Amino acid sequence: MTEGHAKTIAPDEVLELLAAACPSFLARWEELRADDSYGPERLYPALGSFARHLVTLLESGATGEFAAVFDVVERLHTEGDSYVQEAATVGLLEGMQNIAGASSSRFLPFLRPQTAMWWHELNRFWAGEAPHVGAGTKQRPS
Repeated sequence: MTEGHAKTIAPDEVLELLAAACPSFLARWEELRADDSYGPERLYPALGSFARHLVTLLESGATGEFAAVFDVVERLHTEGDSYVQEAATVGLLEGMQNIAGASSSRFLPFLRPQTAMWWHELNRFWAGEAPHVGAGTKQRPS
C-alpha cells in the first residue's frame, strides 16, 4: 500500500476519489450519484463516463488535473480491493483506450508505474500477444 493510505479502497469509494482529483468531473459525478439506480454495482458504467470525460480533456489539451487523477488511478491499482483493481484496468483504462482510439497513446506520459503496466497488458491482450489481461505479469490476474 502507498504510504499514508492504510485501508483498502472499496468500490463505493472509487468515484468519490476520482471526482476529488478531477473537479471538472464533479457536476457529472453529482448527476450519477443523484440517479436512484447508481450504486457500487454500477461502477463500470460510471468509470465509462469518467473515461469519456478524460478523453474530452485530453483532446482539448486541458490536462491540468491529470497528475492528481493518475495518482488516484495508481492507488486504485495498488490499494483497491480485487474488484476495484480489475475495474481500474478493464473499466477505466480500457474505456479510455477504446474511446480515444489512435490518440490513446497521448495518455502515456501521465500514467504511473502500475497503471502503465496494466495499460500495456491491455494492449498485449488486444494485439493477440496474451491469452488474457495480466498474462505477462506476476501480479493479480485481471
